[in-house]
Amino acid sequence: MIEPEHPSLSVVRQCELVSISRLGFYHRPAGETPLNLELMRLSDAQFLETPWYGSRQMARHLRREGYTVGRKRIRRLMAKMGLAPIYQRPRTTVPHPEHRVFPYLLRDLVIDRPNQVWCADITHLPVRRGFLYLVAVMDWATRKVLAWRMSNTTDVEFCLETLEEAMARYGRPEIFNTDQGSQFTSPRFTGVLQRAGVRISMDGRGRWMDNVFIERLWRSLKYECVYLHAFETGSEMRAGLTQWIGYYNAGRPHSALAGQTPDEADEADAMTRLAA
Repeated sequence: MIEPEHPSLSVVRQCELVSISRLGFYHRPAGETPLNLELMRLSDAQFLETPWYGSRQMARHLRREGYTVGRKRIRRLMAKMGLAPIYQRPRTTVPHPEHRVFPYLLRDLVIDRPNQVWCADITHLPVRRGFLYLVAVMDWATRKVLAWRMSNTTDVEFCLETLEEAMARYGRPEIFNTDQGSQFTSPRFTGVLQRAGVRISMDGRGRWMDNVFIERLWRSLKYECVYLHAFETGSEMRAGLTQWIGYYNAGRPHSALAGQTPDEADEADAMTRLAA
């Protein structure tokens, strides 16, 4: 909105017109220090191992690793990354007050075929100057990643684009399961599913195990790709994820799939249906 080289209006006058201070215009956020970024990376890795760690326990862990840190710093950094321990107090994670929350439909359900149940989730990925966000849609039966997107914000748009891509490529599932995040409870997101005739399922509050397969995907992706390569930019991250997710779908066997890859499990089911 501000044009420093404007021919007739000074920067001061332009700032007055849009009701911001000149200092606010010139200020550039410094971002996190290299030490804080390292602490965030270590905290993120440890949280995969011990998702019950709060800021106090995480600070103790980092001090044992040789870092002189206080609880307040770790609490701020964990909050910035969205790390909340699984024993969190009631109503710590509050759904959007105007969004409908759907019941969990997968308890005791036998899931044994593609397109029976899809799930989606968002995780954060460290880069040199902070974090990016990744959303993925996965088929529960085959563990196949159907579509994914990266974003520097957590708005609903990149989640919608991922859902629409998955449905355009693979049809529609019978049930779609997510957590109660505002992106997934958004009427825009649930509306796409309802118009397609998909039943909507949502995890119980604080029950990350209700969507355990995609949580395992995040663990594998971070340990086998993100932490090993320490990507510095979003473009590097996107290229690395493209390669790893391609390998995950086509080349990484799963014991739960009798040693098949997700692509092989999907193709085997398609062949069985054709034969029938």
